[in-house]
Amino acid sequence: KQLSKYWINGIFAMIWLSIVFAVFMPGNTLFAGTIGFEVNEFMQIYMGKIGVILLLSLILLMFIISKFKITPERIKSFVPKRKEKKTSVLDDVTNEGYITEAIHETSNKELELDLDPIVELTTEDIISEKEEISAKPVEIVTPVEEELEIEIEKPVDEEHMVDNLSNTLVKDFGEFDPTLELANYKFPKLDLLKDYTNENITIDKQELENNKNKIVETLNNYKIGISSIKATIGPTVTLYEIVPNAGVRISKIKNLEDDIALSLAALGIRIIAPIPGKGTIGIEVPNKKPSVVSMKSVLSSQKFQNTKMDLPLALGKTISNETFIVDLAKMPHLLMAGATGQGKSVGLNAVLASLIYKKHPAEIKFVLVDPKKVELTLFNKIERHYLAKLPDTEDAIITDTTAVINTLNSMCIEMDNRYDLLKNAFVRNIKEYNTKFKSRKLNPENGHRFLPYIVLVIDEFADLIMTAGKEIETPIARLAQLARAIGIHLIVATQRPSVNVITGIIKANFPTRVAFRVTSKIDSRTILDAQGADQLIGKGDMLISTGSSDLVRLQCAFIDTPEVEKLTDYIGSQRAYASAYILPEYVGEEGTSTVDIDIADRDKLFEEAAQLIVTSQQGSASLLQRKLKLGYNRAGRIIDQLEAAGIVGPFEGSKARQVLVPDIISLRQFLDGESEV
Repeated sequence: KQLSKYWINGIFAMIWLSIVFAVFMPGNTLFAGTIGFEVNEFMQIYMGKIGVILLLSLILLMFIISKFKITPERIKSFVPKRKEKKTSVLDDVTNEGYITEAIHETSNKELELDLDPIVELTTEDIISEKEEISAKPVEIVTPVEEELEIEIEKPVDEEHMVDNLSNTLVKDFGEFDPTLELANYKFPKLDLLKDYTNENITIDKQELENNKNKIVETLNNYKIGISSIKATIGPTVTLYEIVPNAGVRISKIKNLEDDIALSLAALGIRIIAPIPGKGTIGIEVPNKKPSVVSMKSVLSSQKFQNTKMDLPLALGKTISNETFIVDLAKMPHLLMAGATGQGKSVGLNAVLASLIYKKHPAEIKFVLVDPKKVELTLFNKIERHYLAKLPDTEDAIITDTTAVINTLNSMCIEMDNRYDLLKNAFVRNIKEYNTKFKSRKLNPENGHRFLPYIVLVIDEFADLIMTAGKEIETPIARLAQLARAIGIHLIVATQRPSVNVITGIIKANFPTRVAFRVTSKIDSRTILDAQGADQLIGKGDMLISTGSSDLVRLQCAFIDTPEVEKLTDYIGSQRAYASAYILPEYVGEEGTSTVDIDIADRDKLFEEAAQLIVTSQQGSASLLQRKLKLGYNRAGRIIDQLEAAGIVGPFEGSKARQVLVPDIISLRQFLDGESEV
């Protein structure tokens, strides 16, 4: 503390003296130094020399006052009081100790009152009294100069048991590692994928020049001038960016789409007027010699290898030959549509390969639905690594309609269970939950566990809707609306997502859509809510809409069946989990009854309901509701009783139950036989 005071005083003295030397000795800069000289010059410009001297004097005065703690009370204490001035006259004393005549200058009255006791004072008494008077100011000032030091008590640091407990666990055991069970798992190598000879883009200057001349000539025929034109060469399409002359209407160029296609003698001409974010108009022209975009070239790119996305999908390459990657976790669902043979199934394989190359089996699980039974069969080999299925089912890849209904309802149960875990953990999404679980802040004894992402892939969704209808729509709608936060994402492929295939509620939850080539503008609007998909050239050429108004044209990455087989063989040969990821068990509300119902417990309307169903030969609860004016629960119980009695068959999805009794006479015989027993 004392050292800091000396430093402050020394620095002040140095700066102040340097300015003083600069003011009074301007010719000798050795004493003033750079600081003193510059500060003096600056201050004299605004205040003049006299002002600088006054300011320096004021600063010195303030420093002295603050340094020596000079206050008005202290100055007053140095000034003697009036009564003390009378004793000061006692200095003029004779050798005999008598007061001189100088005292008689005051009035006689005062002398009689004040000096009667003083007349007999000796010289020694006077001197001792003088010493007492002079000592009084010192006694008053001494306590003012003393500095009191304050003693600071340190605040108490409380220990937080919850934080410290989790930190201790992390310190002792490290963060929880979900991949530890398959710690030796090796990600597939890029060498498993195939290299193609025609991957490199070749620039044919003659073709570019011819196309440019034909575009300019066609526009000139309609009196549309161009100020500049630029070509961007992609794998399958070349983009010509033109800047029209001032005053040219964009709609006029847009209407010449067919004329430009005729002059270029090419299919798939697409005009973008204007290109979003640019002041140009784009004309996309297919290349005469398209190059292949292999899956290997996309996955080996730095953009994919260094991505920090949660669920990266490497879909293909743009017109500028740049790898296009999107995050499935932020989409949050993907709708793929297009005509038959235009690349939907290859696109699904590319999506699955992207996730397999990036995520460990502990971090992601797939639920694969394949009504065609042949597109996703190869992924059976990685069942115990990456796939999820219902308990007590043999095949992880779902092909049967009834199994699809049960699986989707089971995923709804899984969704609800996960939301309960998130609620108890006080987090809002799966990423926060898993981060908290890894840092050992959630106790597994309370039901908490690491939650992998679940991706539901459905190929040929229209076929499922035709066979199962509403029983599939309801769980799909629930998953599409709610499942994003808990890490369940949907990838749905269909030929044409019309209203009778995908309802408006489901479609609204699929903002990211991929459109392969379709046959009409209406189909393009159905998929993308915009035109353009009808002008694609097929073979993986696609448009993707990410929810904004911008459409991006891509060439989908190509992965062939032998490549998928090599990939699945490589993963399937490694150590796996004991079984596939088991989804919660789901029992349908109208599932087959295995318990015999006592005749005495039958509903009062049992016989009437049996006659109605045998007469109509249609075994459904809705028929009983309408004809007998019953509620759903009671009608369902009667159907269960009829099934237990052997009058109707088991539950068959959306179809009505089979009626096992052919007519009323047979029913009467059946019921009479029961009563006799």
